[in-house]
Amino acid sequence: MLTSFSRTTAAALLALLTLAACNTTPQPKFQQELFETGASPYARNFNSSTTDTCEAARRALLSQGYLTTMTRTDTVDGTKNFQPTGDTHIVVEFHVVCTPGEEASDTSIVYVNAVQNGFALKKSDTSASVGLSVLGSLSLPIRSNSDAMVKISSETIPSGKFYDRFFGLVDHYLQTVVRTQPVVSNRIETRLLPMPVEVTTPTPTPVPVPDLLDAIDKAAAAQPASGASVAP
Repeated sequence: MLTSFSRTTAAALLALLTLAACNTTPQPKFQQELFETGASPYARNFNSSTTDTCEAARRALLSQGYLTTMTRTDTVDGTKNFQPTGDTHIVVEFHVVCTPGEEASDTSIVYVNAVQNGFALKKSDTSASVGLSVLGSLSLPIRSNSDAMVKISSETIPSGKFYDRFFGLVDHYLQTVVRTQPVVSNRIETRLLPMPVEVTTPTPTPVPVPDLLDAIDKAAAAQPASGASVAP
């Protein structure tokens, strides 16, 4: 049988335990990170180059309505807006990084991360008073509503089927995307061309005009005159 003292002590201890449980602060999620060395749920290996894999990732996001930006061949960023209700708004930011694989030159590793940002409509009333001189110090309040979307949350989407479906879509586009083919560097042989032979045409020697006239006169004198008979 418990005495009044023991009952009071037990009640006090129970109250202290309840108070301690209520005052316990939950551990933040970032302190629960394990940083394990095993396979990462945010990464996947592909048998393709980093350029081809990132191009497939870009097409995968575009096919699902994401607005993508690709300023580099190894990085893809995309955003998509959602409107669950009239007073809430959600923006999903998708980040993709492609790095070379560890086994061969034509392999790559894709790291993905998606952040879900939540926005809510915040309504605020602003009031102003107008003094009326006719009525003395009487003032009338004038209210106006000012609505704005305020960011209320931001959290990385946890690993699961969300990323598995994305990786599966990337693999699908890798089968259909035109892969880049490196230019084969063949050995180039060089050789000297033979020197061109200069062809010269002999220039005819001009005959002096007086000599030409003498030759004509001599030929005319050697021929017999017209009507003359030649002795046998």
